[in-house]
Amino acid sequence: MSNDVPPQRYAKGEAKRREILTAALTLVAERGYRNSTLQEIADAVGLSKAGVLHYFTSRENLIAEVIRERDAQDAANFGAEADDMLGLLRMSMRHNENVPGLVELYSRLVVEAESHEHPAHNYVRDRYERTADSVVEAVRARQAAGTLDPNLDPVVLARLMIALSDGLQLQWMYDRTIDMTEAFDLVLALVQPASPR
Repeated sequence: MSNDVPPQRYAKGEAKRREILTAALTLVAERGYRNSTLQEIADAVGLSKAGVLHYFTSRENLIAEVIRERDAQDAANFGAEADDMLGLLRMSMRHNENVPGLVELYSRLVVEAESHEHPAHNYVRDRYERTADSVVEAVRARQAAGTLDPNLDPVVLARLMIALSDGLQLQWMYDRTIDMTEAFDLVLALVQPASPR
């Protein structure tokens, strides 16, 4: 007898997993990380907490997958509109003003996932590297186009722009009057080439 999972059973399991993930993403976006319990997520999809944990081995694992899903949705929603990764960072910050729960979740997860044992550790580490690589490409392309100062180190500037994005989101959680995209745009303006006198 084969140990292979029948395709129909696998498809049903994957569909339920996606349903749980969507419910968790919605609840966290609306209510925040601290105010979204595993029981509420389970209730939203008609399962027990144990049923949810059948698909996601722990709450931490589920939350890590929520961030992965958020990233995928942001790329799908804004990727075509953004000129490059700097543009995508900017659009994501503007969007994040409408989903404070996900900003809270991301900020908390980045800190908690520092531990090598955390289910999201590798994802967060790799995400930073992928983002940095993409921002470096964007900086180099803008430098070649003459819209960013060619004397700036693209790797350093990329890390600074990512730190700016993360830092603005942290400050915004305390003061919702902060216009994150305005601050981001101001810094981009500061690193444009000097106009000839």
